[in-house]
Amino acid sequence: MELDRRGAELLFRILTEREEKNSLAIASNEGFRGWTKTFTDPRHCAAIVYRLTFGGNPIQTGTDSYRLALTQARAAAQNAAG
Repeated sequence: MELDRRGAELLFRILTEREEKNSLAIASNEGFRGWTKTFTDPRHCAAIVYRLTFGGNPIQTGTDSYRLALTQARAAAQNAAG
């Protein structure tokens, strides 16, 4: 999902306001390098990644997403049928 400039600014604002107040968990099928697909402004992307990783504990599972694979399989089946 792509966020426009305003969406990225709002997310950054939420992250800033929660900083050092509450915990936050974010899951992504994409590594940080691929986040430029979502946050199309490189400056916003860098700021959001920095905000999330500074003092945080990123965990990379290295596993494939079951939900993503299921969604892709369903889409391929629909394309083949129609």
